[in-house]
Amino acid sequence: MSKVLQEFGNQSCKASVPDLKPGYLVAVHQKIKEGNKERVQIFQGTVIKTNAGHGVNDTFTVRKISEGIGVEKTYPIHSPTIVKIEVVRAYKVRQAKLHYLRDLSGKALRMKEIPLNLREKLFAKPEAPKAEEAPAAEEPTEEATA
Repeated sequence: MSKVLQEFGNQSCKASVPDLKPGYLVAVHQKIKEGNKERVQIFQGTVIKTNAGHGVNDTFTVRKISEGIGVEKTYPIHSPTIVKIEVVRAYKVRQAKLHYLRDLSGKALRMKEIPLNLREKLFAKPEAPKAEEAPAAEEPTEEATA
């Protein structure tokens, strides 16, 4: 039975999903339906945690300060209501869950920004060193022997 559920879940997963990590500033474009009208609303904030769910159950939580009040939303990554997830910036963080941001406000909430491509290099798992071949001994040339 679990294989049937897993196959059904894989069918409803989106093909392209950005790699979200805590400390990213993201803009989540979500479809909102009001009556018979439909519009796209943008929620921009910092990713404070990503759930370890797999497939359809994968979620992420975004936090922003709106008019002095902290607002958090948890989104399923593969939800059909999410149109697009844009990664705007990356901040340097050293923890997997950023729940400590809930207690901070104002200048204390600032984090150091790093370029997106640099973040991927800094926090990538180190690769095993490749075995290099020893350079062959140089053969003397005709000029050196003369």
